[in-house]
Amino acid sequence: MDTMKTSYTTCPLCEATCGLEIETHGRAVLSIKGDDQDVFSSGYICPKAYSLKELDVDKDRLREPMVRKGERWLPVSWDDAFAEVAQRLSPILQRDGRNAVAVYAGNPNVHTLAGQFYLPVLLQTLRTHNYFSASTVDQMPKQVSAGLMFGAGLSIPIPDLEHTEYLLLLGANPLVSNGSLMTAPNMRDRLRHLRQRGGRLIVIDPYRTRTAQEADEHHFIRPGTDAHFLFALVHTLFAENLVNLGKISEHTAGLEQVRTLARDFAPEDVAAICGIEAETIKHLARDFAAAPKAAAYGRIGTCAQTFGTLTSWLVDVVNVLTGNLDREGGVLFPKGAVGARNASGHGGKGSGIRFGRWKSRVRGLPETFGELPVACLAEEIETPGEGQVKALITLAGNPALSTPNGQRLQRAFEQLECMVSVDMYLNETTRYAHVILPPPSPLARAHYDSAFYQLAVHNVANYSPPLFEQEAGTRDEWEIYLQLAGIVGGMGSVTDLQPLDDMTLKTLIKREIAVPGSAIEGRDPADVFAMVSGRGPTRILDFLLRSGPYGDGFDPQRTGLSLAMLEDHPHGVDLGPLQPRIPEVLRTPSGMIELAPPRIVEDVERLRASLKQVPGQMVLIGRRDLRSNNSWMHNLHVLAKGPNRCTLQIHPDDAQRLTLASHGVARVTSNVGSVEIAVEITDAIMPGVVSIPHGWGHNQSGTKTEIASEHAGVNTNILTDESAIDPLSGNAVLNGIPVVVECIKR
Repeated sequence: MDTMKTSYTTCPLCEATCGLEIETHGRAVLSIKGDDQDVFSSGYICPKAYSLKELDVDKDRLREPMVRKGERWLPVSWDDAFAEVAQRLSPILQRDGRNAVAVYAGNPNVHTLAGQFYLPVLLQTLRTHNYFSASTVDQMPKQVSAGLMFGAGLSIPIPDLEHTEYLLLLGANPLVSNGSLMTAPNMRDRLRHLRQRGGRLIVIDPYRTRTAQEADEHHFIRPGTDAHFLFALVHTLFAENLVNLGKISEHTAGLEQVRTLARDFAPEDVAAICGIEAETIKHLARDFAAAPKAAAYGRIGTCAQTFGTLTSWLVDVVNVLTGNLDREGGVLFPKGAVGARNASGHGGKGSGIRFGRWKSRVRGLPETFGELPVACLAEEIETPGEGQVKALITLAGNPALSTPNGQRLQRAFEQLECMVSVDMYLNETTRYAHVILPPPSPLARAHYDSAFYQLAVHNVANYSPPLFEQEAGTRDEWEIYLQLAGIVGGMGSVTDLQPLDDMTLKTLIKREIAVPGSAIEGRDPADVFAMVSGRGPTRILDFLLRSGPYGDGFDPQRTGLSLAMLEDHPHGVDLGPLQPRIPEVLRTPSGMIELAPPRIVEDVERLRASLKQVPGQMVLIGRRDLRSNNSWMHNLHVLAKGPNRCTLQIHPDDAQRLTLASHGVARVTSNVGSVEIAVEITDAIMPGVVSIPHGWGHNQSGTKTEIASEHAGVNTNILTDESAIDPLSGNAVLNGIPVVVECIKR
């Protein structure tokens, strides 16, 4: 007999990791509210959390494998679906080699245990150079700059929001994003507490965002010129003798080189380019340096632009020069309980990072952290020759809408001999697939945010068991990934996944045992393996918790973090506030903070050359909404309802000049495409700048997303040029795109 039940879980829909209290009756969700006892979120949730109920019962969500026969989609058994995958993929691998198969991983993979623990298994088995992900339309510049400066891609300094007294935000809107590369539930109260204790919030953004509306100061900036502005801050710090590294001075290399680089970026020389007056830049530099505890933070607006890596680097240069790196109230390095490279083994020195181990076939773009820029995916499919991509596996991603020049990419998809998609929807991307393999509902999966707890403003750990049993006929996502690994590994449609799962864990155990200074260094792998029970991602999670910085190291005489402990603490375990970690956190070959990495220094010349450019043409930026930060969320009524959010926002002065009227229609044209979109006139946007949100464009045939189709919007990535990238990271340029705006209908 079905009974009422109260469960506690972590919301898997964004980086905030909010704790939820969910009441159920049998398989039905009765209510979702914030978990007041959650050690991190303390009861806060945003509107996305309520959508979990609707997502669970969404009639458009796929629940059984689908195979495309011509224009028809047919439901099939899992065995038949994997047989179809093997029949299509295996000949391509045998005939054309490993690089003929590409993989694209979407954002949701970072939110699932399968994506964190079993996607690497698939990639290592496939051994293709053609791996792409949403990282290169998002945060890759920050990972590159952090890797070059500190030695690991997730060694990203995080603002100590609990103690800072001056927060400088660039290209970030945490009241909407809930913190991005800065895991922080309830940003609204965190920022308000900052101001209530006498702190100041300064926002630099071409748009007066919700966060900017809460700020003490907001300054418009010309899109794509954040690096110019930051270099002018650095110039002022040196020119006015405001540089003071404090205790990290002995651990920092390259200070004088940065001083030399900054000489050409005086506030007077960059003011006209970035649109911020020289005196304003100087007073911001002085205020930042004078604040007892200050933190600079930049996010997607600073990453998805032509100088993304330079901007990401300069954010941390400002933190270093003012003594705010690795100190309370400044920016600090979290210590994640699971998977943190900067918390494993001996600290203070390491192998650093390597880029460019291979290059893309057509354009010669270098690999970064094992992946190629997604901006070159279409050309790798279209261009004949050895190594041409003939097959594609997409994993919880919708690159048709989320990557540059989506129309070209969709045309390229039509050429593929085989496309396999792990996805819960028949959407703008998966409509080109030959096989769709749907994962279960998020409420039927175990959850732990292994990546985001490495970026959190407070050290915590929180595990969520599945709320529901899986629906009949479904497969867990990790099983799908392992099955695909078996196919690309030449094992065919394997039926027994246990040996593959065991091998996955044994590989992790051997790797950790070999790390000098590891909690299990030198142990017998078989003994450790025998001490971890269960199967699938929860077994791996238990191993990583116990062998991690807070674990018991499989020592019966010690107590420490484990899966069992987290199961006994459904509201999470508080691991303490962020603490100074230099030099222990560093993994650079020199054991120093590399303030002037050679790759970055070389790219400064490109920025210097741009000083001669005069701003002219109108430019396009993106924006995000609290209810729709991913394209699939548009198919949930609770999030899609309300006024049209996919509009062209334009300043009144520009609207008058172009004879545009509110609720009229404008044509926006770039060098690669054109869209027609409803007009919204607002003084919240900088003159000379227009904005269209990303993730829309649900007006295409062959999809099955009824609610999204009713709120179609336009795909802004029709306007983005796949040839425009940040050269250091390969990140696509999605902000500061030159466009022409015309009136179609008043």
